[in-house]
Amino acid sequence: MSWSLRPAIVAALAVAACTSCGAGRAATAALPGPTAGGAPPTAQATTTVPATVTTGAAPAPPATSAAGGDPGLLPQTGAVPVKDGQFLAEMAMFWQAVTTGQVPLAMAAFFPETAYVQLKALRDDAADWTDRLLAHFELDIQAARHLLGPDAAMAQLVSVDVGPARWISPGACYNRLGYWNSLNSRVVYTIHGVVYSFGIAALDGWRGEWYIIHLGSESPPAGAGVVDAPQAGPGLPGGGRGC
Repeated sequence: MSWSLRPAIVAALAVAACTSCGAGRAATAALPGPTAGGAPPTAQATTTVPATVTTGAAPAPPATSAAGGDPGLLPQTGAVPVKDGQFLAEMAMFWQAVTTGQVPLAMAAFFPETAYVQLKALRDDAADWTDRLLAHFELDIQAARHLLGPDAAMAQLVSVDVGPARWISPGACYNRLGYWNSLNSRVVYTIHGVVYSFGIAALDGWRGEWYIIHLGSESPPAGAGVVDAPQAGPGLPGGGRGC
């Protein structure tokens, strides 16, 4: 398949019915991954995913927004991100990745590497994006897929409820630029008419659009994928601390 996400494909997925889901429980995938990372938050329960589960890791596709092109090649703005058509299309792609375990489908919803290199002030921003953020994102997608289990084909995405937005000023959190941040959004879905949800640990804004920066946890365990606070019901977005 082509790594490029064409706008027409993304738009079509935005209006299509997404299918997948599962029981409300936390999951940690004990799979190869980053060697660095702290312990998961104590409030977040975890279970081990069988080692036969694989990440299906592949070279990261170019970050292409639903509007077309690479948004990370453009400068940051102070626009507050909104749940517009682009966001809905990218969340539809993300949900397809969760229900199938095909990580590349979710890349349009993931914070672009080019934007991250502009935003951060680390020794090697690109390596941090690849070796830490993307590696854990891949594992977290697989953990979410494992959570859905055999009922994945029966689940339907209802909404992604975004937590409150807050502005992170330049110089904070090892950033050279300011950006909007939202913690603990909720992915709400149904299976057989029953509502379940799990969290998105952190969304970051770039040019007025939200992107996933941490899916399962901002401080994930080494080499493991995490599902953030899965539960029956929609849950409550927002709260918590972090960058």
